[in-house]
Amino acid sequence: MALLRERPATRPGVAPSASRRHGLALAALGVAVAWSVHRLLPGVPMLTAAVVLGVVAAHLPRTRPVVKGVARPGLSYAARRLMRVGIVLLGLKLSLDDVRGLGWATVAMVLGVVTATLAGTWWLGRRLGLPGDQPLLIATGYAICGASAIGAVGEARDSDERDTALSVALVTLCGTLAIGVLPLLQGPLGLADAEFGRWVGASVHDVGQVVATAQTAGGEALGEAVLVKLMRVALLAPLVAAVALSVRRRRKATGSGGSGRARVPLVPLFVVGFLAAVAVRSTGLLPSAVLDAAHTAQELLLAAALFGLGSAVHVPSLARTGARVAALGLSAWLVVAGASYAGVVLLAQ
Repeated sequence: MALLRERPATRPGVAPSASRRHGLALAALGVAVAWSVHRLLPGVPMLTAAVVLGVVAAHLPRTRPVVKGVARPGLSYAARRLMRVGIVLLGLKLSLDDVRGLGWATVAMVLGVVTATLAGTWWLGRRLGLPGDQPLLIATGYAICGASAIGAVGEARDSDERDTALSVALVTLCGTLAIGVLPLLQGPLGLADAEFGRWVGASVHDVGQVVATAQTAGGEALGEAVLVKLMRVALLAPLVAAVALSVRRRRKATGSGGSGRARVPLVPLFVVGFLAAVAVRSTGLLPSAVLDAAHTAQELLLAAALFGLGSAVHVPSLARTGARVAALGLSAWLVVAGASYAGVVLLAQ
């Protein structure tokens, strides 16, 4: 399956930094448009808009040659490198006090939901015959924190950009649908505002999508949703470390570690940065102005990365595997929503 058409090689005599310039400029333009869309339609998260705009840019007749050609190195750079920096800054959203404040029962519920979603989605993706790293990447996106988790695990496994792009597109689509669907279910499911917030935080993928969904039930729901969501984000570091360790062991077992491939670190540097950011936030020394600036930078960097990933999606190829991908997406959505709802109901008793 080919989600991304053949990448052109960098032109002879052109420095790598120069070859990235066009793609980074295009990504910056995409971020500006995504920000404008979010300002005009607050219910549409900027990161969601960035992915969609990347897909659109890859298929419009006027922009497709640019995305396919001169802008490709810069867009790929944004999808990988800027994603890493954005993930590091994501750590500044979480402090150890936040985790302790949730209580051990809620922490156990989150661990159970993440484990069930990760294992169930991964197993089903393999049963459906999805190629490459797609089953693991999709499972990671549903279980942890959407596109950011997919990017982190994709980096640790050195996944094909095409697998990463498809996974981001699927998880972003389902997370966007949750913004409209979940608020309609609060009444029929009999969830109080705080319970609804915990359900949203445990089941919706991206942080921005969690905020957009939970705010429909008020401030109490939003606060609970963000805390539970950040607990899921905290699980990103051990997951990526486990994936990196498995890659290292596989290469050692197959004897491919010394064949010119870079040694996989046990804990990737950007995950160390994420943990360091959590530690710094936990000190309480950072003023709100610094945290606000870091939040803005994180949103912009992740938006640029997601625009780059979106531009790697090839819709005709996606359509050819649409039935299997759609089946996995719907099934994973039911697993994470059902497990989260069961956990919230148990906590309320």
